Amino acid sequence: MHPALHYLKSRVAILGLGKSGLSAARALQAVGATVLAWDDNPESRNKAARMGISIAEPSEKNWVGLKSVIWSPGIPSTLPSPHPAALLARRMGIPLVCDVDLLCEAQTDAFVIAITGTNGKSTTTALIGHILEQAGLPVSVGGNIGVPAMELPDMDWRGTYVLELSSYQLELMPHLKANVAVWLNISPDHLDRHGNMDGYIRAKTRVFADQPAHATSIIGVDDPDSARMYETVSRHALHKVIPVRTGRAVTGGIFVADGILFDASEGTPVEICDLRPLKRLPGIHNGQNIACAFAAARARGIAVPVIIEALRTFPGLPHRLELIEDIEGVPFINDSKATNAEATARALACYDRVLWIAGGQAKEGGIQVLRPLFPRIRHAFLIGEAQDLFAQELGQDVPWTKCSDLQNAVERADEIADHGDVVLLSPACASFDQFRNFEHRGEVFRRIVQELAEEESEDVPEGEEAT
Repeated sequence: MHPALHYLKSRVAILGLGKSGLSAARALQAVGATVLAWDDNPESRNKAARMGISIAEPSEKNWVGLKSVIWSPGIPSTLPSPHPAALLARRMGIPLVCDVDLLCEAQTDAFVIAITGTNGKSTTTALIGHILEQAGLPVSVGGNIGVPAMELPDMDWRGTYVLELSSYQLELMPHLKANVAVWLNISPDHLDRHGNMDGYIRAKTRVFADQPAHATSIIGVDDPDSARMYETVSRHALHKVIPVRTGRAVTGGIFVADGILFDASEGTPVEICDLRPLKRLPGIHNGQNIACAFAAARARGIAVPVIIEALRTFPGLPHRLELIEDIEGVPFINDSKATNAEATARALACYDRVLWIAGGQAKEGGIQVLRPLFPRIRHAFLIGEAQDLFAQELGQDVPWTKCSDLQNAVERADEIADHGDVVLLSPACASFDQFRNFEHRGEVFRRIVQELAEEESEDVPEGEEAT
């Protein structure tokens, strides 16, 4: 059943008219639901109104008789300060849910694989989707990635939804019952929204809620908080719980050691494949992503040879260690998705000599976690609001240059780049000081680098080749 049909002839409010909010409004109106939509941004309201969506400001009068409020996860409903509409809904006893919850409520026959974690969610989600697709299973990828949940196709018992879920979404998903729940890792992020680390972990823990009896939980145990989460879940769960580790073996789980993927989930470790040739999935962090995806695919019944072949054909994702150009032997890598220092640490660990472009809106903790990786950074080019903070933290340990913008940073890096260097955009920051989002930042980097590559190819004399 399409999720919208659960709201046939019901009254429902939508708060937040971004991509997913508009999608939900259209789908619900199409089945005859009474939709009362709102966004604090007048331009968003006007756009929705031009699409025929009814606009109504949140109030006790307007919200009488609502079945639920479909809440944009990006709008605070609790911390740091709840939106007034959240207080109104609670006062009136109206549940807040996100659009992905509507999918989970309606599509109860399909198999659900839910993925969360601070870093690696999108790559792991896309990789699981790719493996299942290559295995010939009906699969649909969504949640915090791809198309809005209300536009995903209906699936019966043969189909699988692979859902990337943020902490914001998990707080708004009372109907999630994942057949396979994947927890990759956790490190400080979004603490303003969750109050503190405990609140952030508590939100993420929702991925394990109400799992069915024959479910599987897959938990990366590389960081201390995740290791404790594995102990807690395995102690209380009645279903299978699989630990995943990188760097060394783990009893009863999946692990990566010396670039080789092993499966010890049935006892004796079995070598699966060498991950080092997988150029689209470089680095130990992708070892964790691969190991979790392997565990999820096995839980879905996919044969090992099919998984191995799918790993080899995975095309990668934009803005995640994405090779844009190789200019005269120097790779230019777009890792714009690295919006915190932990994600950037994973990128820096992949390369030996880095011309690092970093900065934007700094996250809590700065870049102190990167200090062990400073020897890999040949020079740092700093942009955005975090320039001064990052310059102070780099100090005399790493040469650095403050740049006016991303264009200037790329040009300055190109001026000193030499064979063996890698020019890496991995900002360790949010993007909103200079860009719409991390995708926009990555696309701007792509354009700058491609224009630079064209200019440098034009400078090569006719009859010669750039080397």
